[in-house]
Order: sequence, then structure tokens, then C-alpha cells
Amino acid sequence: MGGRNATSNQGMMGGDRSYHYSRLTCSAPATLPGTTVVVRLADMGMTQMMRGDAPIGARMMLQAAPSRVPTGTVSVVAQNLGWRTHEVVVLPLADGVSHGQRVPGADGKVSEAGSLGEVSGSCVPRQGEGIHPGAVGWTSLTLSPGRYELICNLKNHYANGMHQEVVVN
Repeated sequence: MGGRNATSNQGMMGGDRSYHYSRLTCSAPATLPGTTVVVRLADMGMTQMMRGDAPIGARMMLQAAPSRVPTGTVSVVAQNLGWRTHEVVVLPLADGVSHGQRVPGADGKVSEAGSLGEVSGSCVPRQGEGIHPGAVGWTSLTLSPGRYELICNLKNHYANGMHQEVVVN
């Protein structure tokens, strides 16, 4: 993980050049338990001058790889390549429900009821006040077979596209 700083303007999704990456200032340990899922977080078209809450309609991204993992211990490593603070919350998905269907409340966040854990510390393996720009956070969870939604649940981030399904089997 250590030497893979995404610092160019080359986008992660289809060569989209509207990403302007923050340089990673730390990394997760080289060895983590179980299967590792790397989650890349970014603010499309935003720069370090963009602070505060994200407006509705801002282009943001959460991309997890791999998106299919075996049952058991899963280590989630979140790399904040964006300019805003982010986090990753792991929520179960009910049968027949797709990722991105949760309804944010007036505070711009979705319910975290049933959360199995989160990555929200900067350069540490625990919860904190969010993963700061350029930082990496991580945690290890035991996941049963099923479908899970990885989300950023800071104000308006979910509504702006920061969610992805991960299947555990």
C-alpha cells in the first residue's frame, strides 16, 4: 500500500481528469488480517480550497476493490485522495435493496442502524473525527455471507454518490 500515492490528475474511473488528488501522507500496515478491501475516496473537480459541507450535486466517489470477498475477516483500508474529510461505514443490505437507495435525513446523512463498523480515523486503525485529506484509515471486521454497502456518511456525501456494494460469500 505504501508506495501507491495517487497524485496525478489521471482519474480512477475511465481516465476522468476532473479528480485532483490529495497526496497520501500515511499508509496502512503492509500486513492486515483476512482479505483487504481498498476503498478510494475522492472529490471530483474539487481542490484544497474547497472546505466545509459538500453541497448536494457535488461529484464525489467511493470505489472499493475487490467488490467480492470471502466470508470471514475483512480489512477495510480507506484512502482519502480527496480534499474533504471522509469516512467509510459498513452497513448490511437487505434482500432486494440496491446500494444508493437509502434516504438521507434533513442532516444530509442516512441512518447507521445495523452498522458493522467504520473507518473514520486518520493514519490510525480506529474511529475518529474522519479521514482527513491525504490520510489513510483502516479497520478489520468479521463479515458473514451477504451484501454490504460501504458508504461515506458525512453531510450530503451519500447523496453525492459515495456508496458501493460489496458481496461476501
